[in-house]
Amino acid sequence: MIEVSPRESMGRNQIGWLDATHHFSFGDYHDPTRINFGPLRVWNDDLFRSGGGFPMHPHKDMEIITFVHRGEISHADSLGNGGTVGKGDVQVMSAGTGIVHSEFNNGPEDLELFQIWILPDAKDHTPRWETRQFSRQDRKGRLVELVSGRTAGAPGSLRIHQDAALFATDLDAGETVTHPIEPGRRAYAVAIDGRITINGVRAPARAGIQATDEDAIVITAEEPGQVVVLDLP
Repeated sequence: MIEVSPRESMGRNQIGWLDATHHFSFGDYHDPTRINFGPLRVWNDDLFRSGGGFPMHPHKDMEIITFVHRGEISHADSLGNGGTVGKGDVQVMSAGTGIVHSEFNNGPEDLELFQIWILPDAKDHTPRWETRQFSRQDRKGRLVELVSGRTAGAPGSLRIHQDAALFATDLDAGETVTHPIEPGRRAYAVAIDGRITINGVRAPARAGIQATDEDAIVITAEEPGQVVVLDLP
């Protein structure tokens, strides 16, 4: 089954420098039909205006993935880590027993990103932070595994504490990629820019697409753009 939730049907939070769309219940947005999708708890589609950001704040027992698709985000945390994540790159923070961090758009242009929160496989993991640059050229016309907690995760992928994996692809109009789904698993997909079809169902950019009871998802781009796929138990 393929279920498409357009961006316009989701929660929204605007506070001056931040324009956030919530795929699942988050903060003041509560929809009892959209609490989680398996261990996927949060998928926020955020725009940080230049100079905006969150000061130091805590997290615990959550795997947090940041996927940047425009601009750059600056990170600092209580473990002494710090760095900048740019367009097309990925950051992973395992909050574990507890971590305090800040995130700001210190660049000159607006920052657009997905923040993806996944429930961990167990509580009280050791906190950690990692970021990596990934070549968009490498994922032209094919899905590349960027983040994984799976036993057979791709070499070079960022690690998380959950049996899940995040993929991304850049497609030209008319290009198709296929992602197999193992029995008992599901997938969540979002096209960053451009319309797609997924198993024959049309979906606009930034819609949340849930795939359940499917043995594969076949994604075809109607327009050029990036697609992100999360494979979940």
